[in-house]
Amino acid sequence: MGRPRGWGAAVTGRPPMRSPGRPTTNARQVQRQFWARIAEGLSTEDAAAACGVSTPVGSRWFREAGGMSPIALDAPSGRYLSFGEREEIALCKAQNMGVCEIARHVGRDKSTISRELRRNAATRGGRIEYRASVAQWHAERRAHRPKAAKLVINDRLRDYVQERLAGTVTDAEGRPIPGPNVPWKGRRHGRRADRRWGTAWSPEQISHRLKVDFPEDESMRISHEAIYQALYVQGRGALRRELTACLRTGRALRVPRARTRGRGKHFVTPEVLISARPAEVADRAVPGHWEGDLIIGLEGSAIGTLVERTTRFTALLHLPRMEGHGEVAPVKNGPPLAGHGAEAVRDAIAAQFGGLPEKLWRSLTWDQGAEMAQHAQLRLDTGLEVYFCDPHSPWQRGSNENTNGLLRQYFPKGTDLARHSATDLEAIARTLNTRPRKTLGWRTPAEAFDEHLQLVQRTGVARTP
Repeated sequence: MGRPRGWGAAVTGRPPMRSPGRPTTNARQVQRQFWARIAEGLSTEDAAAACGVSTPVGSRWFREAGGMSPIALDAPSGRYLSFGEREEIALCKAQNMGVCEIARHVGRDKSTISRELRRNAATRGGRIEYRASVAQWHAERRAHRPKAAKLVINDRLRDYVQERLAGTVTDAEGRPIPGPNVPWKGRRHGRRADRRWGTAWSPEQISHRLKVDFPEDESMRISHEAIYQALYVQGRGALRRELTACLRTGRALRVPRARTRGRGKHFVTPEVLISARPAEVADRAVPGHWEGDLIIGLEGSAIGTLVERTTRFTALLHLPRMEGHGEVAPVKNGPPLAGHGAEAVRDAIAAQFGGLPEKLWRSLTWDQGAEMAQHAQLRLDTGLEVYFCDPHSPWQRGSNENTNGLLRQYFPKGTDLARHSATDLEAIARTLNTRPRKTLGWRTPAEAFDEHLQLVQRTGVARTP
């Protein structure tokens, strides 16, 4: 004969509830470890493996939280019982120890132990039993403080946010312009693919514009972070996930900041950043300091550009495609068949500087492109000091960027640059170098560079202008 209905609620003091199935084991502490690894920049798979959970579980945690930790990563304060303490209590209970003895063993007040044994006990099977995993699950369930999102309870605010985020694009007379038909696939749009058209205000723009449109209505207020969470966090129930396609980035998940920091080029170290470049380079007083870059054309074709900072003398690197380009499938981590891989660029630079005196090739400043991954070998082969600009800072190579703009007159974007021979490149470089420049007092770069070259050949020292 079984227990009467409702006996468990009377004994434990908690209301009746449906069985959740097998309770998870110490889920909150493991999730805290998982998100701590994510915050360090680990991938979802590596973070899951480091915490002892499967990859599908880690991926589900990451996806449901929108890519950002839903819990605080700080260590528990100790105010509440931990899973380890609950395991100690379960072991003591299995040895038939009393409440006072368990309290002394765990280091907690006896009232805490008594309440724990009563509130978080397992009641399945018709008897009261204390299990650490069940007790931890009950404690975490009771600690939840669900709060309805502001966009859920305020229809007017939700409509305003959705209209500014994903509203229809219209012409000057208010007629809708549908744009491309892009179905939602649950992930970010691909490269060079159509994107959904919308008004596409950013969450920050929406948040601040509310104060302008509704200066007296305090109910029409929401932070940009609340909008992001409504988009990315499953279960918030406010905005549909597919509206993330209307954000500037179009990301379906948020990216932890540590991952973006880890995306830098591994071959760029603090010792070769532009901040470590000698001061003499900045004032252009000493010749022999160069800036370099690639200009890219159709199907990955490229031309290397080198500009001497003092004289604005230009040299172009011929980077022909490798055999098999367009005929065989590219191999991952294999040689770049387009012709502007690290080895090809290294050899082209070394050949370009090979005929010049060492005084006229002191340093080279480049952006953080992968084509300079072998800069260390280039330095060993030629003695040329290579420095890298900061990310997204083209103005740190101003002379080179200006020259690239001039070269686009001869090598427009979207054209095949591989069709030009080395002779063609030499002719274009000569054209630029024989063009008078205002910054040189209307002398040509060729005249200014030749003056330094002759001085070095006579005395071995390049004078300052």
